[in-house]
Amino acid sequence: MKKIRVVVGKLGLDGHDLGAKMIASSLKDAGMEVIYTGRNQTPEQVVSIVIQESADVMGVSILSGAHMGLMKKLMDRMNEKKVNDCMVILGGLIPKSDRPKLLEMGVAAIFSGGTDVKDAAKFIIERVS
Repeated sequence: MKKIRVVVGKLGLDGHDLGAKMIASSLKDAGMEVIYTGRNQTPEQVVSIVIQESADVMGVSILSGAHMGLMKKLMDRMNEKKVNDCMVILGGLIPKSDRPKLLEMGVAAIFSGGTDVKDAAKFIIERVS
């Protein structure tokens, strides 16, 4: 069985990456292949990595409050590059009021701080498998 490939990225000028690194490590422990892009990535850079790596999932972590603009750019870039077979999930400090709009953009799931990482891994496995 093919391993699920996940790209985990930090968009924008958000320097807090401990949560993204913890998620990446936990997804590896769950049997996935994880590529961590590092901090300060642009939507264009992350989409390029997703294409290069033939990723099944893109996990984005944003704590800066710039999630609406960054995710719009990311989803627009995904559509522009016709990356339709990669599920996008989002984690971080995302207000409940912004969630419906993010889901409309095409984000498959939003995980807030305090989410059990096993739940995120289970979600990915169920959706990708």
